[in-house]
Amino acid sequence: MHKVKGVVSKGKNQPVSVETILVPDPGPGEALVDVLTCGVCQTDHHYVEGGVGNDYPYLLGHESSGVVSAIGEGVTEIAVGDHVILNWRAVCGECRACRKGEPWYCFATHNATQKMTLEDGTPLSPALGIGSFAEKTLVAAGQCTKIEADLEPHQYAAVGLLGCGVMAGIGAVLNTGAVKRGESVAVIGCGGVGAAAIAGAALAGATTIVAVDLDDEKLATAQKFGATHTVNSRQQDPVETIRELTGGFGADLVIDAVGIAPTFKQAFEARDLAGRMVLVGVPAPGTSWAIPLDEVFGRGGSIKSAWYGDTLPSRDFPMLVDQYRLGRLDLDGFVTERIGLGDVEEAFAKMKAGTVLRSVVEIAPAPGAADSLAAQSEASVAAPVGAAR
Repeated sequence: MHKVKGVVSKGKNQPVSVETILVPDPGPGEALVDVLTCGVCQTDHHYVEGGVGNDYPYLLGHESSGVVSAIGEGVTEIAVGDHVILNWRAVCGECRACRKGEPWYCFATHNATQKMTLEDGTPLSPALGIGSFAEKTLVAAGQCTKIEADLEPHQYAAVGLLGCGVMAGIGAVLNTGAVKRGESVAVIGCGGVGAAAIAGAALAGATTIVAVDLDDEKLATAQKFGATHTVNSRQQDPVETIRELTGGFGADLVIDAVGIAPTFKQAFEARDLAGRMVLVGVPAPGTSWAIPLDEVFGRGGSIKSAWYGDTLPSRDFPMLVDQYRLGRLDLDGFVTERIGLGDVEEAFAKMKAGTVLRSVVEIAPAPGAADSLAAQSEASVAAPVGAAR
């Protein structure tokens, strides 16, 4: 049993707190992970607000990188010392989705069997089956995707974001939307997930990428990730402007990264004939829109929702880490600030205000960090006074 610190939500809409938690050694099929970094995601705040369930207390955090410190019986796909990205789609290989070759839809994903607890023995419900706002966490071994590439210490914060929000946006374009080189893409809503969708469109080779938002700062950020045009929907009609920017036809693919009725309607109407639209923004319960069936038939194409960007971590994470290392995917651009475990409540406020893409909690020194600091110290001592560094 391991006694560590973790960020816990004890009740609906209560401030989160750093608590001492107990993490068991891994049992069969499980892995114990020393957490390096964890992004502050909107989903974590949904747990705080009671939007996911009422199984308090929750151990928050799920968007993480880490190092495997122990494995349980029968675990062969990872080993102690492996650097990993955590995911919440540990496929079972046996459900009806897996059996028909669509494991990214797995309907019976694995989590750890044993419970992490508070010091008094109260069981914790880990967010998305991970719970990684903690120094250590216990997960199913399949929730660990090995990082084969050598990374610099500061890069673990960026690649850990593939565990949820960034992957959701990129996957909505690459997987669900199946964008092709030369196509046009419009993204409505340019927060973290929308910005990731824009980055995914650029990575896929889209030639016209239209970013739509109410906030000029978010639109400027969207341009950094690859948007070729921006539309402030306070000042311009987004549907008409998207059509103007695509030869009068509409975009081949439109992503709704907001998830409210007006943006869904805009995405539906901004498509070209036979175009696709993908809903990746999470709607509030009960959100609805009257669908004109004659237009559904007349426009053709498809209307889809993206579950985690239809992501298969074993396939997608390594590929995207490679694209990041090659300079084709700016994951560093999503890391707005680096904070500690005690700063999560403040980070939620910044997230709600829209002033950050991602606050990332740095929980432990990344591999190589100590060596890097030692080298810098030695260089500082060795350098003559006044020498350029």
